[in-house]
Amino acid sequence: MNRVLIKRVLRAGALNFSRNVFVSVASILVMTVTLFVVGTTVFAGVILGSALEELRDKADVNVYFVQSATEDRILEMKASLEALPEVASVEYLSRDDALAQFRERHKNDQLTLSALEELGDNPLGAVLNVKAKDISQYEAIATFLQNQQSEGAGSIIDKVNFFDEQHRAALERLQSITDSASRLGFIIIVLLIVTTVAISFNTLRLAIYTSRDEIHVMRLVGAGPFYIRAPFMVEGVLYGVIAGVITLLLFYPLTYWLGTATSGFFGGVNVFSYYIAHFFIFFLLIVGTGIVLGVTASWLAVRRYLKL
Repeated sequence: MNRVLIKRVLRAGALNFSRNVFVSVASILVMTVTLFVVGTTVFAGVILGSALEELRDKADVNVYFVQSATEDRILEMKASLEALPEVASVEYLSRDDALAQFRERHKNDQLTLSALEELGDNPLGAVLNVKAKDISQYEAIATFLQNQQSEGAGSIIDKVNFFDEQHRAALERLQSITDSASRLGFIIIVLLIVTTVAISFNTLRLAIYTSRDEIHVMRLVGAGPFYIRAPFMVEGVLYGVIAGVITLLLFYPLTYWLGTATSGFFGGVNVFSYYIAHFFIFFLLIVGTGIVLGVTASWLAVRRYLKL
């Protein structure tokens, strides 16, 4: 396609866009609603996913050892746990490290720190923090530790804190909510996309109908199907770009307002910071979706009603 033809197509598309103000505004508004829901669904997925990951990170098994347990035996237990296929990682916390963490947690509690100083010696034992590869695998790790205690390792193990059923139920419930939200969001997006294409399709029919004489003339002088379709597709691209930019502008104050709230809850994700950090991705997603919707509606309208 030569440069002159491209200029003519772009000029014709822009002329159609400016001439059919009602059609343009209606299509842009409907498309903006659809793109806004697409972006909102993305944010909801990020927030729920972050909350789920935070809860997963808190899931673990802590093995506390008696003060007399030697480091060699503790490291032997650590190696045995790491050999299990269900285990993702095992973190060793020495007695000194455990004491340092205890002091940090109670740095504002002078009574507790004074009592600790009175003891003179470190009252804490070493700890192994065990994380599973999957939430369902903690039961196997718990069984292994119970067997170790019954086989003689209990002499160095003070106690074991397992990932309990209450936390498991909360995690599974959040996982269910996340999956349900993803499915519901997908269904809503599909319905809105179909609605947007249908409304844009019908509004573009008006534009095509008002231009029917020009189209007939173009066909009589030998204009090809693409040359006739192209201006309307350019018009659809303009709908998508403008609707996408409006949606991105709407998200800026909305995410700024919600940023502080979401950083304190929902896994600590600040949606405003996330939006700014991933703005280029959001731009491609929102504007790209708008362009695809506009072009699709334009192409279908021309194909269906002009029978090219």
